[in-house]
Amino acid sequence: MAMMKALRAYERDAPETLVYEDAPVPTPVRGEVLVAVSAAGITFAELGWEQSWRTADGGDRVPMIPSHEVSGVVAATGAGVTDLAVGDEVYGLIDFNRNGAAAEFVTVDAGALAHRPRRIGHVETAALPLAALTAWQALHDHARIASGEHVLIHGGAGGVGAFAVQLAALHGARVTATAREADAVLLGELGATRVIDYTKRPFEAEVSDVDVVIDTVGGDTLVRSVAVLRPEGRLVTLSAPPPAGLGEERKARLMFFVVTPSRSQSARLAQLVDDGALRVLVARTFPLSDGRQAYAGNDGHRPGKTVLTVGP
Repeated sequence: MAMMKALRAYERDAPETLVYEDAPVPTPVRGEVLVAVSAAGITFAELGWEQSWRTADGGDRVPMIPSHEVSGVVAATGAGVTDLAVGDEVYGLIDFNRNGAAAEFVTVDAGALAHRPRRIGHVETAALPLAALTAWQALHDHARIASGEHVLIHGGAGGVGAFAVQLAALHGARVTATAREADAVLLGELGATRVIDYTKRPFEAEVSDVDVVIDTVGGDTLVRSVAVLRPEGRLVTLSAPPPAGLGEERKARLMFFVVTPSRSQSARLAQLVDDGALRVLVARTFPLSDGRQAYAGNDGHRPGKTVLTVGP
């Protein structure tokens, strides 16, 4: 049996128990490809997600390999795969209920992968899939923003927020973002017309009659955001479903969703990167062998994603 190096988790929500060790190289089945991983983006909370620890049929998955954002090279194809070939450089979002890319090899549903952007390298590409797809789906599939609308984005300097700011601005929206003052210049470069320092003054005292709110924070921020919506405005939250009845007084439409892989949307995002219209932010990088340190070292105030470097 061929073996590889992988970062494996044995205990939920416990980054200190991650182990860098040998694991079997997976074999692609029909409709899948085997990717030689070059870089893998991580999400600090994923070790606590229920989906991370369950298979597609609901069974336990221990040990599990985290990191669901991959950039790499197709090493083999399963039966029925005709649109990707060995040697193709690809990237994409891996389903949350299967092993991730914190390993030298990973099998991925072929439909989840697109050719990676050529303007940037594998490290930056690995910071793109989950955050950018989440921002795209929040804005276009769920909020359905229109040019000229006023969009408020909470956590504008975060992984999803930074892409949401850019994509909303590219669509012609007027963007207000909440963030720390230190990130105001960056967010202005990304397309925000106004940045509210949430540490100094409540955002609801600074903005009103917003068409769309993209909430990457949740909790009290979600609840307070309803008051700044115009009547019949839309709010998309990413942390948890909104409380029942919230927003009814304003006839607001409140939505929660979990991002899903999409080849067509990933291809569109790659084209935006290659056109120079979409900027990718990387906060820190760690070699795969230091993956435990990467997951334990959450610095929430650095813009961008943390990425594991794996192959060449």
